[in-house]
Amino acid sequence: MSTSEPELSPDVANATGLRTGWTTGTCASAAAKAATAWLVHGAPPTEVEVRLPDDTRVTFPTADIDPTHPYRIAIVKDAGDDPDCTDGAHITAEVQWADDSYEAGDDVTLLGGTGVGQVTKPGLGLDVGGPAINPVPARMIRQAIAEVTPLPITCTISVPGGEQMAAKTSNARLGIVGGISILGTTGIVKPFSTASYRASVVQQIDVAAAQGKDTVVLATGSRSDDWAQATWPELEPVSFVEVGDFTGIALRRAAGHGIEHVRFVGMAGKIAKLADGVMMTHFHRSKVSTELLESVARATAAPAVVVGAATATNTARHFYEVCVEYGSIGPLTRLCNMAATNCRSHAAGQLEVTVVMVDFDGHREVARGQS
Repeated sequence: MSTSEPELSPDVANATGLRTGWTTGTCASAAAKAATAWLVHGAPPTEVEVRLPDDTRVTFPTADIDPTHPYRIAIVKDAGDDPDCTDGAHITAEVQWADDSYEAGDDVTLLGGTGVGQVTKPGLGLDVGGPAINPVPARMIRQAIAEVTPLPITCTISVPGGEQMAAKTSNARLGIVGGISILGTTGIVKPFSTASYRASVVQQIDVAAAQGKDTVVLATGSRSDDWAQATWPELEPVSFVEVGDFTGIALRRAAGHGIEHVRFVGMAGKIAKLADGVMMTHFHRSKVSTELLESVARATAAPAVVVGAATATNTARHFYEVCVEYGSIGPLTRLCNMAATNCRSHAAGQLEVTVVMVDFDGHREVARGQS
């Protein structure tokens, strides 16, 4: 296996100094082109060039060439400096000439092999029963093969170990079973980009809506999500969405689909920001308003020690801990009510919203509010 890195165009260099990487879709298109070149020309290439959606062309070394298993080639995914569970995955394509069963006009029959998920639920924009290969990667694969031959080809994409990788993703909730999805809209992975997380949140809401769910639970992370699933076992897993910092996006998407009820579960910091009308709650983008904390403490006639805690530090956690220590839950309940009202307003009044504050271990409910 070659250990050299793909050639990076200056046009896609990351100005932050972090290395950009490549999507599974880009790697699949490169593997498909390389395997097809072997089929057409009779010898496996040691490298292959493909075109990205923006017309940039990039070159990859090929891997896993086995003369006893012809026309199957892998590209080892390099996610750059992004913490991606598919980094180092061998995205593999195996091709053969299409038989007489192929549909006229479809010069590439695209199949999912081992480690590529199968779609079992609607709402993803993919055929139920088909492989979890998103539209842009599918188009890239077809274009890459067409650069080698116009003749009908059957191409199977597989990912050794893909099922284990998928356990670290939201695929199971989306009804994608048996492996990872072949993803990517630009072909490039930008380190620590929030775009993929945002897209995942939107996709999860879409799938819940396609299942006819009228209630979704938005959790800020794994601990709050675990609490929510244990608390509301009557809801199916597809109804639970880890939104991270993308509460606003999730609310608007849910409202747009006609979902009626949202239950938001989080900890004091995120809820305090929602109570202040901040729907993108990442700590770099917004800070907890100590003035807000002081106002809710005073409005609920909290003890002086709680009022003082509001401005003693810049963290909602300290305020929360003092409230709990002194049995003053009123300010926390008020924050939940304010957050619920703001969430409902953000969705143009189209949602009924319940906000639940859990402790920082995600073990118990501390306060609750409704719009």
